[in-house]
Amino acid sequence: MAIVGQDVERKDWDTYFMDIAYMVSTRSRCPRRHVGAVLVQGKKLLGTAYNGAPMGVQDCSEAGCMIAEEWEIKQENGEEQMIKKQRCIRTIHAEQNLLLFTDRADREGSTVYVTDQPCWTCANMLANSGIKEVVYHRGYPKDSEKVVTLMGHKGIAFRFLEGYEPPPQAGMSVIS
Repeated sequence: MAIVGQDVERKDWDTYFMDIAYMVSTRSRCPRRHVGAVLVQGKKLLGTAYNGAPMGVQDCSEAGCMIAEEWEIKQENGEEQMIKKQRCIRTIHAEQNLLLFTDRADREGSTVYVTDQPCWTCANMLANSGIKEVVYHRGYPKDSEKVVTLMGHKGIAFRFLEGYEPPPQAGMSVIS
């Protein structure tokens, strides 16, 4: 029971909005990764989205993942290495859904909180969306270097939320 007049510890805004992104991610039916994203202007929540199949289409839990394999040449320790990437192409990513279901005018100068660091495709879309900042919690090493470079080039603040702990109700193990 709270005592009237006594300050109760409040969450900071980053934690508050990332908690919402994680709770939104619980709507995802993807067996590989639940991702949630929220659009915030100042301290006002303007939209939420999660990853999943297009509306009215069977999702991964019903029809299985559609995995596409790609190969990329990457420089590591001065040597070229072929890196295999696997991506599910059945789902629309949370960031993409967020951009589809929010207005450009609302995105101008806004912040996107997303549970996972955006992939290359989502980063490109976010770079043209009018946002000023991306805050994420879980890394996505497959595209990280390129995404960080792009965000820097576009002048979009790109922050890893250090020390953050997701709400226990949003727990999920992630398949890399």
